[in-house]
Amino acid sequence: MEADFVIIGAGSAGCALASRLSEDGQHSVIVLETGGTDAGPFIQMPGALSYPMNMARYDWGYQSEPEPHLNNRRLATPRGKVIGGSSSINGMVYVRGHAKDFDTWAEMGATGWRYADVLPYFKRMEDWHSGGHGGDPDWRGDGGPLHVTRGQRRNPLYHAFVEAGRQAGFELTNDYNGEKQEGFGPMEQTVWRGRRWSAANAYLKPALKRPNCTLVRGFARRIVMSEGRATGVEYDTGARTEILTARREVILSASSLNSPKLLMLSGIGPGAELSRNGIEVIADRPGVGQNLQDHLELYIQQAASQPITLYRYWNLFGKAYVGARWLFTGTGPGASNQFESAGFIRSRAGVEYPDIQFHFLPLAVRYDGKAAAEGHGFQAHVGPMRSKSRGAVTLRSPDPKAAPVIRFNYMSDPQDWADFRHCIRITREIFAQPAFDPYRAAEISPGAAIQSDDALDDHIREHVESAYHPCGTCRMGRANDPNSVVDPQGRVIGVDRLRVADSSVFPQITNGNINAPSIMVGEKMADHILGRTSLPAENAEPWINPRWRLSAR
Repeated sequence: MEADFVIIGAGSAGCALASRLSEDGQHSVIVLETGGTDAGPFIQMPGALSYPMNMARYDWGYQSEPEPHLNNRRLATPRGKVIGGSSSINGMVYVRGHAKDFDTWAEMGATGWRYADVLPYFKRMEDWHSGGHGGDPDWRGDGGPLHVTRGQRRNPLYHAFVEAGRQAGFELTNDYNGEKQEGFGPMEQTVWRGRRWSAANAYLKPALKRPNCTLVRGFARRIVMSEGRATGVEYDTGARTEILTARREVILSASSLNSPKLLMLSGIGPGAELSRNGIEVIADRPGVGQNLQDHLELYIQQAASQPITLYRYWNLFGKAYVGARWLFTGTGPGASNQFESAGFIRSRAGVEYPDIQFHFLPLAVRYDGKAAAEGHGFQAHVGPMRSKSRGAVTLRSPDPKAAPVIRFNYMSDPQDWADFRHCIRITREIFAQPAFDPYRAAEISPGAAIQSDDALDDHIREHVESAYHPCGTCRMGRANDPNSVVDPQGRVIGVDRLRVADSSVFPQITNGNINAPSIMVGEKMADHILGRTSLPAENAEPWINPRWRLSAR
């Protein structure tokens, strides 16, 4: 089989690419994907979000290597193995990131990726529904393929959390994806009419109705190279090995873990690493697999004094009721991811823009579905957004079926510990505000006895978890920077007709969940691939707290 463009990976960016590259009918596109269908309630029901990321059918099942700063724990690193990629197994939280994130990208060598440059692409991809909660429509998109909605926030705890943030001295915001990220307010989700609105639903499925866009099931083994240029992809069908030929370009959108792995298997990466594995070096790019970043978070959990939380459904009968109601009506608790209130704050004086994120949930439970304690409770997921710790993805062996070696090097920067202690203490302060007086009982986790720096550090080592935002392993930057893997148009430096377009190209992790900027990368890279003029920059000025040099409140 052959096509003008072969895309490896039907994930968030790959789906957007498939749609945009095929929409004018002039170019043929093949999307190669290992995973299968996203049909069924475990993916499509938002309230069931803890299931698909813990199912081998939908998840690659990766884990980090033992993390030396976290008692040598291996942390789960889910990545979607299904059409839609991680947008089909994630928490459906929609965060663009702060404007300063993208301005920093440009400063790091990703020319043309300032906030003014990427804002038009965020708007092009969105169909924003404010739900009557406010926000400035001039900052948001209307009519794009990706539905962005807000939960109904019927539970009083959602409002208590926002009001408690205000009482603790923090800002409020009606739209953290608009002019003003900083503050407490409603959280947005990629849910539409009670169903998960993944990149597959938004982009890929409509594209596959066109005669020039085809989905091929198979496991990518390597990129086929000839005289320094990419010509296709070698893949396993399950019964045999075949090649997909790209007449124009191969585009790698396989995730921040699998994209660098495939580059290295194809001879593109750190020369010494490739030679150790017996792989011929096509292009010695030391940055491939480096610069690995992620967000960590803790669950600060509080018992509830009233039976108003989602714990009422935390039993066989309750789950059956939620599932049946969603299946037959598309409504009820199953129709939301239940992350309906959020907060973005600055940790301390001198921090220009928010560096701590909160997700609030009216239930005390882990992502793996395990309740921390019997009974009603609520929690805030909290963590720093801009850790300086960096890790790497390397090859375990030259066998394409071998999982990559994933070392995040979490908490290796001393500031990480101070930031996390602050996250715990500030969350306790928020939960202690009068807004929670009618609902607050004892602290579940970390627990009231854990107060000293040493005790908090011990708790962090044992309980901090990934927020599942790995990125940065094929960094975008200047062609003369040896740590750059791709140039600002996504072209792999030193190789012709090969690009990378997914979260691996982020020079620096963005402020919040990374699914939205991953899709944006696919949108913008499509214009670069087709040689189109980029959408006109929009020089909208984001709100920056005028007191940032003086106070974090």
